[in-house]
Amino acid sequence: MTPAPQIVVHRDKELMAQAAAARLITRVVDVQAARGSASVVLTGGRNGNALLAAIAASPARDAVDWARLDLWWGDERFLPEGDGERNVVQAREALLDQVPLDPARVHAMPASDGPAGGDAEAAAEQYAAELAEAARPEDHAAVPSFDVLLLGLGPDTHVASLFPEHPGVRETERTVIGVHGSPKPPPTRISLTLPAIRAAREVWLLAAGEDKADAAALALSGPGEFQAPASGAYGRSRTLWLLDRAAASALPPELYPAASA
Repeated sequence: MTPAPQIVVHRDKELMAQAAAARLITRVVDVQAARGSASVVLTGGRNGNALLAAIAASPARDAVDWARLDLWWGDERFLPEGDGERNVVQAREALLDQVPLDPARVHAMPASDGPAGGDAEAAAEQYAAELAEAARPEDHAAVPSFDVLLLGLGPDTHVASLFPEHPGVRETERTVIGVHGSPKPPPTRISLTLPAIRAAREVWLLAAGEDKADAAALALSGPGEFQAPASGAYGRSRTLWLLDRAAASALPPELYPAASA
């Protein structure tokens, strides 16, 4: 049975980013102490990048053994290598270029000028193969059991590049797909699917700002994932919603946590 989501509400988006950064550092350090290495799936967007910038600014970041951390991405804009709109480029600017990562463990999604060329489906298959190669027999899917998978919440309830009523939300077999006709530019993207997301031990959804309030309330009210993809994003052991007060402002009273910062 899937555990019920936990909801934490912070005063504002700055505090939310700082608290999420501290939470993620602690989680990675704990996993590395227990198992030697850790794996995290990053998300782009304003909240994902704010979290990375908060980690960069945190004195506690040095507690992480960055060389023993695998980084993956939940989705990517299918643009040329180095394009400033790509999530990996923004992540490098916010944090990755400031810490001693092992380049072989930074698993960026393919660019549109990579080996697959402009074929998003072929690029998705390449990333799926890389994930499958990293998966172990004890993992629950053809992807690693990610320790933390981060997702930003879109105002339309999309997560990664899985948009409401788009066919990718219904995908049950593949772990990575090409996304075409995205309602949010650019139109072509690569994304993990819900089965790949659900293989994670923990899924954390980030939302800040009034423009996310209706989406958070809808996704947490339990609609079908085809109408609200975020409602289908959950972890095997924990699903954590990290919100600021503005994003939590439309939650019904029974969902609003009693003790939040």
